[in-house]
Amino acid sequence: MEKVTVLGAGLAGSECAWQLAKRNIPVRLVEMKPGKKSPAHVSDGFAELVCSNSLRSDELSNAVGLLKAEMRAMGSLIMESADRNRVAAGGALAVDREGFSKYITEKLETCPQVEIVRAEATEIPSGTVVIATGPLSSDAIAEKIAALCPESDLHFYDAVAPIVTIESVDMDSAFFASRYDKGTADYVNCPMDKEEYLAFVSELANAKEAAVHGFDDGAVFEGCMPVEVMARRGVDTLRYGPLKPVGLVDPRTGKNNYAVVQLRRDNAEGTIYNLVGFQTHLTWGEQKRVFSMIPALRNAEFVRYGVMHRNTYLNSPRLLDRYYRLIGNERISFAGQMTGVEGYVESAASGMLVGIETAARVLGLPAADFPQETAIGALALYISGGSVGDFQPMNINFGIISPLGYRVKGKRNKNAEISQRSLAIIEEIKKKEIMQL
Repeated sequence: MEKVTVLGAGLAGSECAWQLAKRNIPVRLVEMKPGKKSPAHVSDGFAELVCSNSLRSDELSNAVGLLKAEMRAMGSLIMESADRNRVAAGGALAVDREGFSKYITEKLETCPQVEIVRAEATEIPSGTVVIATGPLSSDAIAEKIAALCPESDLHFYDAVAPIVTIESVDMDSAFFASRYDKGTADYVNCPMDKEEYLAFVSELANAKEAAVHGFDDGAVFEGCMPVEVMARRGVDTLRYGPLKPVGLVDPRTGKNNYAVVQLRRDNAEGTIYNLVGFQTHLTWGEQKRVFSMIPALRNAEFVRYGVMHRNTYLNSPRLLDRYYRLIGNERISFAGQMTGVEGYVESAASGMLVGIETAARVLGLPAADFPQETAIGALALYISGGSVGDFQPMNINFGIISPLGYRVKGKRNKNAEISQRSLAIIEEIKKKEIMQL
């Protein structure tokens, strides 16, 4: 049987390789780590989470919660690991990033159908290949992709938030709570009064940034905007964004504060926390200086500072079909953020779809053909041509899923009904031959 080559063992590549291997299709999984790493990667493991450790909402009234439910129903390795390595985060699904990556790495390394090649991919190999090298692809393979896809010279910038030790947080100036008391009190909330907030925003807006070649504020993807860019957009931008105080009653006063910085657990032990929404490309010295202006973080120990890097993605509506295959050269498929899906779960979902549909093609079976009524199908159909105007990276949302066709009172009720319809369709898709393997 033909061996399928998967380039890149991130979230999408790992999920794709797993879906192929579980259908007894031999896979060659090529990953450049540990010999070479991108500027944002630090570990040697597969499916490394380089930004937040949160996979966002786990509720069916939220589109990403639906996408997770679909993936769980279809046997996703990424979701299996996320559930096993879950850490407390209210209504969100957050994970111990080291345990999450380790679980996936060990599963793939011990899978008899998967050959692991630890080397940089510098060419696009012959035969059936899935390119999942991600938005941080090395220069060598990025050049090959650019030559293959003339429309691939689009880019945005992504940023990573810093992490502090919990023991260094001044808990006399902070409190545990989840917004609107949703779930358990898992977040450390670091309040600021008006004077403290205004001084912080002023310093943040004028702080020194690390050099990033070609960077300008207009190139920032809105979904992962550096905190200093938000500060420059207006004095209250942060108070209506990551520092919004609503739904967080301070138990010391019984009132809301003027602004609140939230910290989210970053490992299972609860010893380190990341600054929620604090993606940044300030210099490390400036991060220490400015972020220490937050009263609860005045003596904080930063175990990782934020970093900035360029992300590259394809103009997918012109290049890819609903199976993420390259139009005109269908032996080549793409998966992950490079296709313009935005978010950990969305990246893994694209890898899952590519793995299932590539397996069907290799085995000569009918495609699963996920419809627009499902989250996984809606995302693929949007990426392959459902967008209008200039193509931009997209998170899953109910707006790209087919509407019900009838009115349901209340947004949450409507979204929940869309989710139930989708999961019923997934159960029917699971009866197809390719899904029975």
